[in-house]
Amino acid sequence: MGKCESCIIKEFNALKSLSREELMRVSACKTGKIYRKGQAIFDEGDTINGVYCVKDGVCKLTKLSENGKDQVVKLVVKGGLLGKRSLVSEQKSNLSATALTDMEMCFIPKSEIMSDLEKNPKFTMDVLKGMAEDLRESDNTIVNMAQKSVKRRMAEILMYVHDSFGTDEDDFLNIILSREDYANIVGTATESAIRILSQFKKEGLISTKGKQIKIDNYKKLQWIE
Repeated sequence: MGKCESCIIKEFNALKSLSREELMRVSACKTGKIYRKGQAIFDEGDTINGVYCVKDGVCKLTKLSENGKDQVVKLVVKGGLLGKRSLVSEQKSNLSATALTDMEMCFIPKSEIMSDLEKNPKFTMDVLKGMAEDLRESDNTIVNMAQKSVKRRMAEILMYVHDSFGTDEDDFLNIILSREDYANIVGTATESAIRILSQFKKEGLISTKGKQIKIDNYKKLQWIE
């Protein structure tokens, strides 16, 4: 497990605002954790009492709806911080986090980082900016659900995964999501997601190999309504 003060990952989140001395103290108290694909990181209703820093891998944040389905709220990648809300609130987590790939993470206890929030205003501001960005993304998701068609939302998530995570040597998307995951991200039934992906395939927009998806016509995907 590396030291926080020399870890490049901190440059992607609020930890970059901590001084070297603060990072060394945080490094001494953090815990390294490995999560395997499909493993739960925390569940809705858990008390987190700290933050998780994603060192490698991808996880999904989900919310259980009244009909018993998991709505995917966000994908979190290398450099992301999970549990920021626990630093400023005693509330239990309103989301669940599950590893989509094998992941390496560091957990920093709330008790060890609270003094930095109180004494380092730049760190506090960066944490708040991160929370504000989360709220902005939530607002955008609500608008998208209300105003965009399921086909458009599916096209956008395919392009997002392509742009954010890249492709392998055969041009398949690096992140492999189940059809149920795609359905939960765009807010539709799994059967509907399968039908839309099949339609995209017939139209030459994508090709598939098992769960893997390759985008064959990115420009045309951009024009899906």
